[in-house]
Amino acid sequence: MKRLILLSLVLVLVVPMTAFASLDSFLSSLNVQARADMNGFSAKVSAQFGVPTAKVQMVLQSVPEPADAFMLFQLGQFSGKPVDQVYQVYQPNKKKGWGAIAKELGIKPGSPEFHALKRGDLRLTGQPMGHGGQEDGGPGKGKGKGKGHGKGHNK
Repeated sequence: MKRLILLSLVLVLVVPMTAFASLDSFLSSLNVQARADMNGFSAKVSAQFGVPTAKVQMVLQSVPEPADAFMLFQLGQFSGKPVDQVYQVYQPNKKKGWGAIAKELGIKPGSPEFHALKRGDLRLTGQPMGHGGQEDGGPGKGKGKGKGHGKGHNK
């Protein structure tokens, strides 16, 4: 019985850390990729999220890490909100983490988008969504799909 309790305790502690490590690994890798080619990174983010490169560069200058800029655009897509609005939520909440920022933007914890975020199941493809981006109906599907996501649905 003690072994079962100990095993359960270990699982409860390790599984959330694994999910965090996945997002953390993705963001670290993205930072390395971006720093190796900032112009290419900006162009990919611009193409993937359908925003001008100048806007991407402006966001890059306002955040400490290139991966933060990617996350602002990704959460904007998930929530259906413009990056400027996402940035307004990010600024006072950045120390709380991306999950807290996502919740503040109205992305529900049980949603596919929230699960993708927690797993680090995100991609920088440089392809517009729906055109080689995440066409499989995954969390990054089509621009604006997340608009109003989670509002008016009581489960």
